[in-house]
Amino acid sequence: MRAAARAFGTRLRDRVAASDPGLLRLAAGLRTVGAIAVTLAVLSLLGADVSHLVAGAIAAMVATFAVREKQRDRQAVTLALGLPVALASVSVAALLSSRTVAGDLFFVALIFCAVYGRRFGDRGTALGLIGFQVYFMSLFVGVGTSSLPGYYGVISVAFASSAAARFALVPQTPTGILLRLRQAFRARLAQLLDAQLDLLDAAPDDVVKAVAQVREGTARLHETAMMIQGRLDEGTPDEAVARLVQRRIADAEIAAERLGLLLLTARSAERADTLTMHLPGAPLPESGRLPVRDEALEILRRDLLALELLVRNPVAAGSGTSLSHVRNRLLGYRDEENLPEAPPAVQDVFRGVGEAARAVLGLRIALDGPQDESDDSPETARSREELDAEDAAIGGAEADEGSAEEQATGLRRPTTRAAVQVAVGSALAIVGGELLSSHRWYWAVLTCWIVFINTASTGEILVKGYRRLLGTVLGVIAGIVLAGLVGHHTWTAFAVVLLCVFAMFYTAPLSYTLMSFFVTAALGVLYTLLHTYSLSVLVLRVEETALGAACGIVAAALVLPVRTDRRTNELLTAVLERLSEVTEAAVEQLSGAPPTDLLDRARDLDQALADLRAATQPLTHPVTPLRTRRDTARYVVALLETCAYHARSLAATAELLPTHPSIAADPRLRRAGQRIRHNIGAISARVAQEPSTAQVLTGPSIAALLKPGVPGTPRYGRVTDRVLRHLQRLDEAVVGLARPLGAPVAPPQ
Repeated sequence: MRAAARAFGTRLRDRVAASDPGLLRLAAGLRTVGAIAVTLAVLSLLGADVSHLVAGAIAAMVATFAVREKQRDRQAVTLALGLPVALASVSVAALLSSRTVAGDLFFVALIFCAVYGRRFGDRGTALGLIGFQVYFMSLFVGVGTSSLPGYYGVISVAFASSAAARFALVPQTPTGILLRLRQAFRARLAQLLDAQLDLLDAAPDDVVKAVAQVREGTARLHETAMMIQGRLDEGTPDEAVARLVQRRIADAEIAAERLGLLLLTARSAERADTLTMHLPGAPLPESGRLPVRDEALEILRRDLLALELLVRNPVAAGSGTSLSHVRNRLLGYRDEENLPEAPPAVQDVFRGVGEAARAVLGLRIALDGPQDESDDSPETARSREELDAEDAAIGGAEADEGSAEEQATGLRRPTTRAAVQVAVGSALAIVGGELLSSHRWYWAVLTCWIVFINTASTGEILVKGYRRLLGTVLGVIAGIVLAGLVGHHTWTAFAVVLLCVFAMFYTAPLSYTLMSFFVTAALGVLYTLLHTYSLSVLVLRVEETALGAACGIVAAALVLPVRTDRRTNELLTAVLERLSEVTEAAVEQLSGAPPTDLLDRARDLDQALADLRAATQPLTHPVTPLRTRRDTARYVVALLETCAYHARSLAATAELLPTHPSIAADPRLRRAGQRIRHNIGAISARVAQEPSTAQVLTGPSIAALLKPGVPGTPRYGRVTDRVLRHLQRLDEAVVGLARPLGAPVAPPQ
């Protein structure tokens, strides 16, 4: 019973860790709710009235979510600087409360400065956000000059409560966050292996669903790997440790994705295309081998379960010898003589299991430190020696110093352009909002401001405005219900507000519509507390939201516009440049060039691709009427994800060369990679609309380009066999980009 309870607890913990990597959303919600709760408790003890309680809750929320730096000392400095900014903002709001024109002009200027402050990093963004939101809070509760001293005290209490929640109640350190992200990576890796096992066992009618689950699991694992990448510098003691963890995470991610492809191939009549794992709705390979109960597949099922067990349970002191024996058996599949009798495609899966077990072993050593080696088999000892050699090489390597990219200036700078746009949009929202209501016009300004946050093109602003309006409409309905339930019970209403605030921050990274829903539902309760609730007020909230979104869209479309096509073309060009850099550096190193830092370049490619994926959301949104354009955008992004996977695999293989005892560089690969680099350049020139006559080249396969330099030498070396498939798939994916992107293709020679 105790063992079953422990197993259940482990799975529950893994499920929570996988659903919220690093517990970042949970911590954000608890931290904000804690700051508000402490503020309300202190103010209630001081005898504050409802208006001061509402102002304190809003100020505490703003002071908490505005600070986004990763280092605790920088968070403290930003929070300390935010207090005088908040006091100045509420002072000006009170002084201008009776001067409508001057107040409106100052509000627009404040909005411009708040958005322009983004160019100064997280601190500039936080201070601008605090200044804007506190001014909005002043309008919401009606701060006047006579009541100003009381609100000074309320804001001071709110900031102190925010500090208490951040540094005492819900503390987070970079090291602790990285530790939880690593646990989330393990949990998501185990979930992906579970989905791959379901793919192996899926009936013919269930294959599409099983592949979709593997595809989703692969994407979630990659998302966690990127989150870890963003936290390595702050969460590790030195650069060598950061590079080691980065390498082991990349190894595990690549091995898991490759295992999924091998499994799909093993149950099919043809080799699975990598694109299948990245493009929803992609045609699956024709089913040939159905899941039958022969001996080889039974062993494979057992070993996939064993691999998942290794991921979930570390092989550490006190864990017994059973896991060590399982690990030894799986690592044995790296030797050909240990492979069971099975068709070649199924044997490939066993090889993939062996490589995945090696990646898991490396991950354990990197994350958990040295382990007991007394039960090691010869295959496990060899894997440890390889990993130790790689660790030593990683520890002695130095990262390349990247050159700073040229920064745009003037109105071409994104922060300046966005500041001008939001200032114009806010001015329109003020005029239109006051026509709707002389007392609630600021809701239109708030919406106009929010739709510009974290957006860079007209299409992104349009989608965000639509989502906010939808969430607001649904939130109004919920607000009506909640206001009727809580009535005028002050503390019950505040408890409901706290629940809505927690839900708002917990769901914010998942769905902007849900976040807007909870915000509007909480506002309905706050209006009740302020004795200003009515159905007409909530309807006005919808009208002001629609007006603010429309003003933001108009400003984005007419003032220094950045068209979605232009934005996506710029990001697409950046992805192609990063792809070319990774491919060229990996092929050069595989051909015998000196080692360079390849994984950092591969992660730069992943980040550029993530930016492109976010920018194409307006094109791929389900409600878009341009169906052909939507399908093209999805296809291009899926092809680029396929390219990134193979480039990442080439980079990981190339980094093995200095330390791996059984593989060596092959100079012939340099010629094999020339066509890929040429084709990427031709497509990039077409996307960037540069004057170029370069055409995409097709012809013999990559393998056919490798001709022995000396008669009698083997056609392919060990490393050549390892990378040829990745080069070939990368070449095919790059050529596949030519048609949807309109690049000219030369006739085969």
